[in-house]
Amino acid sequence: MTRQELENRTKKFHVDVIKLCNDFPKNAAGFETARQFIRSAGSVGANYRASKRAKSTADFIHKIQTVIEEADESHYWLEIVKESELIQSDALDRLIQEAYELTAIFTATDKTAKANRDNLKS
Repeated sequence: MTRQELENRTKKFHVDVIKLCNDFPKNAAGFETARQFIRSAGSVGANYRASKRAKSTADFIHKIQTVIEEADESHYWLEIVKESELIQSDALDRLIQEAYELTAIFTATDKTAKANRDNLKS
């Protein structure tokens, strides 16, 4: 997968989360969950995009680790939405899988970047 394809994928994830949150109930649980969830999903794409402008390998690794944290947090919010039955949506399982896959992709990216850094030190 190219960097551009991954950037598009993370952007689509954020857009899909926003669309999902539009169906949340208009109550305290719906508003607070949507706020946290939209923020973490947006951070996945925004921080991945920022990683392209990393000033060093260490900066790149730091940014990718933030992406991992935010993808995992998004996965958490999706599980909460599903388990609390906040809404019923066919998109939930697809988004749960996407959050899982994004977390795995960026974890592998982090591992590779660290291995490359360590090989340069040797």
